[in-house]
Amino acid sequence: MPKPPSKTPKSASLQLGRAVAWPQTPDAATLDRVPNPQKDTNYLVRFTAPEFTSLCPITGQPDFAHLMIDYVPGAWLLESKSLKLYIASFRNHGAFHEDCTVSIGKRIAQEIKPKWLRIGGYWYPRGGIPIDVFWQTGRLPKGIWIPEQGVAPYRGRG
Repeated sequence: MPKPPSKTPKSASLQLGRAVAWPQTPDAATLDRVPNPQKDTNYLVRFTAPEFTSLCPITGQPDFAHLMIDYVPGAWLLESKSLKLYIASFRNHGAFHEDCTVSIGKRIAQEIKPKWLRIGGYWYPRGGIPIDVFWQTGRLPKGIWIPEQGVAPYRGRG
């Protein structure tokens, strides 16, 4: 009979497994990392945030995007609850599409130090013009299969 999965011990430093307040700004948000039990194996992790929201820094109008975050982990994995809270912290944050997308990629890369990371920001049109923003760190390790991000460059995104 297989052993039941062991529970990850709760840590006061992690947001996982406890109630935490929603961060009011991206700078106030904490991104948590956990040890990668497969750190000697190259593999891809994908996070999809199809309902990302921020504010236009000029008009204050809401902007919407479909974010795709792919990374090849090193010693650390990005904890998903903390990512959800970090992403939500942009809801009242005024920044241009390019700044939001690139700053999210850089912040994640800084926190978990992946072997490789790519973020695609597929922004819904405002004024009839969609803006797609892409950023990555370095070169992809050999032998990694990267599936298509699956977001059409433009077709109304709805």
